[in-house]
Amino acid sequence: MHSVKRKLLNVCNKLHLKRTLKYHGDFTSSKTGRFVQEKPFLGNQYLDDPLLQNYLAKYLPPEVFNLVDKDLKLLGAAVAGYILHHHENVCSFEPQLIQYDAWGKRIDKLVMHPSWNALHDICAEEGLVSIPYVSKLDKWGRLYQAAKLYLFSPSSGLYSCPIAMTDGAASILKARPEQPFKDAYEKLISNNPNLFWTSGQWMTEKKGGSDVVNSTETIAVPQSDGTFKLHGFKWFTSATDANISLTLAKIVEDGIYQPNLTLFYLETKTAAGELNGISIEKLKKKLGTRQMPTAELILSGSKAYKLSDGRGIASIAPMLTITRLHNSVSSVSIMRRLLNLANDYSKKRESFGKKLIEHPLHALTLEKMEVEQQAAFFFLMRVFTLFGLIESGAANNEEKLLLRILVPLLKLYTGKQVVSVISEALECFGGHGYLEDTGLPVYLRDAQVLSIWEGTTNVLSLDVLRSIHKTKGEVLKTFIYDVQRNLTPSSNKSDVLQNAKSILVNSFDNLKGYINSVQFKQELFSEVTARDLSYSLARVYMGSLLYNEAATMHVDSKSSVNLIKIAYRWIAGQDLIPVVTADKLNY
Repeated sequence: MHSVKRKLLNVCNKLHLKRTLKYHGDFTSSKTGRFVQEKPFLGNQYLDDPLLQNYLAKYLPPEVFNLVDKDLKLLGAAVAGYILHHHENVCSFEPQLIQYDAWGKRIDKLVMHPSWNALHDICAEEGLVSIPYVSKLDKWGRLYQAAKLYLFSPSSGLYSCPIAMTDGAASILKARPEQPFKDAYEKLISNNPNLFWTSGQWMTEKKGGSDVVNSTETIAVPQSDGTFKLHGFKWFTSATDANISLTLAKIVEDGIYQPNLTLFYLETKTAAGELNGISIEKLKKKLGTRQMPTAELILSGSKAYKLSDGRGIASIAPMLTITRLHNSVSSVSIMRRLLNLANDYSKKRESFGKKLIEHPLHALTLEKMEVEQQAAFFFLMRVFTLFGLIESGAANNEEKLLLRILVPLLKLYTGKQVVSVISEALECFGGHGYLEDTGLPVYLRDAQVLSIWEGTTNVLSLDVLRSIHKTKGEVLKTFIYDVQRNLTPSSNKSDVLQNAKSILVNSFDNLKGYINSVQFKQELFSEVTARDLSYSLARVYMGSLLYNEAATMHVDSKSSVNLIKIAYRWIAGQDLIPVVTADKLNY
């Protein structure tokens, strides 16, 4: 009896299997299932970004906008096309170091993917460094550059890093008409790929990162021809394949150390193509930025030229300002890229019988990420515009003071934002967000360094405090005035917007009250308050920019309605002044 039941059960199972195979295919003989998920589509990154287009159209003179608009349309297509192809190639390849040839000679040769070199050429041709130096756009040159970097950075294969340092080096060498600085400057800003040079920035030594003054042990020995020989160990050198580098060292003459650091210029190779007294000891194994060579270097008599008389830290400050701005471009643009991909994917991926975008919770998640990105976008563009005014000589003293506090605020805040937003974005793709061959995880791994490069969050928070100290509070006065100016427009009478303004004004008043209550006390200037104070200043400032943009936009436009929503959610949806909240808790 049991054998009969078993036979009947086997027959039923076989019939069920045949019926299953009829409708779903023979999975036992097929390598894959029939279902294929359509991947997210990346269109023209300029034409698909009305926020960027509207901002440029609003702030640039018409003749400048027409020029910029035409160029950005072409770049917007390229970064989703052939430039993205090079990006993908580079991100799938890690640089290799060949220290010896077959005959035992030390050669320290870096092997890079051909697409890395292609990206070098693209950067030259697009003028990503040269625009603010050679274009005739005057005070608008930096904003134009920011727009191009904003489109390029997420497709750059991380070539955005050497571009940042090259821009910083150009800003320093620009003021030096003598050789070899003049020739190097011309190459740093060249649009000819065959002439274009890139620069490194070798500051970090074994004792550690941000404490450059006390950790630098590299020495510089004067030579009879006016040059110096550098001897030391550089522990973390990004873009090791650069043509030149700026670095710090202590001059030693007749056995006597000069007390202050000096800034030096060196070319990484001699005229014969040999390394300039440089040994590449190893390439770093990193969480991210793996596609870019980062190395430990030993300088053994590297020929160098003095760029400062002591005051090395002060002399390199202009370079740090620029590299921090580039760092922020990377943060804000990567947020935009992942949002673009996540939005498109939400309209293609089905879950529980409908598209992801049709699920209210998923839509809300995307909207919250959009709030973060747009607040960061307006902050970024405001600072680049301000920097352009200062470089062109069109800025007043208040604007110079404002830049002093806004640069560290922008960099520290967006460096933290990007990690949070990208992590959230990867969740929007489910399991695909965790697969390396989708090209998505690399963005999170690379984003993590943006809060570390050019000063960590805490280091920059202390920089904010220093800006307050050194100007005796003048930067705070300028900051407060600028926020008040941003809150002045009221052409848009939307109830939602006015409600947002009321909340922001109340928070701003509380922040001012806190500042006034402790400005003559040690608490304001103590390390423990630095990060909360910086976050408070950044969030309030970003809120004021969002309000200003929404209040001055055409009332009936679709963009205006969206901006009002964004402004309200930024202002009403978070603790704008964590320094006051923390103070109430007595830390």
